[in-house]
Amino acid sequence: MRSGVIAQKLGMTRIFTDAGEHVPVTVLKVDNCQVVAHRTEEKNGYTALQVGVGKAKVKNVSKAERGRFAVAKVEPKMKLAEFRVDSQAVIPVGAEITADHFVVGQFVDVTGTTTGKGFAGGMKRWNFGGLRATHGVSVSHRSIGSTGGRQDPGKTFKNKKMPGHLGVDRVTTQNLRVVQTDVIRGLILVEGAVPGVKGGWIFVRDAVKRALPKDAPQPGKFRMPGDGAETVVETVAAEGQENA
Repeated sequence: MRSGVIAQKLGMTRIFTDAGEHVPVTVLKVDNCQVVAHRTEEKNGYTALQVGVGKAKVKNVSKAERGRFAVAKVEPKMKLAEFRVDSQAVIPVGAEITADHFVVGQFVDVTGTTTGKGFAGGMKRWNFGGLRATHGVSVSHRSIGSTGGRQDPGKTFKNKKMPGHLGVDRVTTQNLRVVQTDVIRGLILVEGAVPGVKGGWIFVRDAVKRALPKDAPQPGKFRMPGDGAETVVETVAAEGQENA
């Protein structure tokens, strides 16, 4: 079991295959996603990686948190999350996980917070059919109808689907295929829709219901600080000049 990453949802677009078919994709950006701390079996009772992403303002970070980031020698992060991993899949503290951590064609599970829509009626919230358009129905066409019985049961049962707050729920969408990755720009393109608003944080991890591809990097794809991200950019630029 490998670590996941925290990505930012940029929106949806489409790409075309060699056969001319278009594939709707969601663009996720992995920007400076670093390992901040380890959770070990001896100390915490389980093995996991704490991963951080984004740059937080120092004034918004407590003194204790600043100390933890200083120990890891990373900048204060805006968003933190833990990913359970196997003992063989531990990535060093301070390492930056790159977009090619996932390979093209593999399936991933994505978790996000759905768009908040405020107070919604039964038809929008639960897809109720509503009342009839005529034959005595007046003003209440979109109402939910009866919510309980009369003498029996004489009450409305708990968990009855009724109007209420809609959205802002943690939702996981499983088995989305990775269509393309861009290491230079830190982009992961997954087929289909991803829960959440544009700019929202998305947790991306290997699919639990699909086998991990054999060519997936173990324990993951990452680079250490000063490993030469600039060198990669310069190499790509040089190749572009040669092709021109």
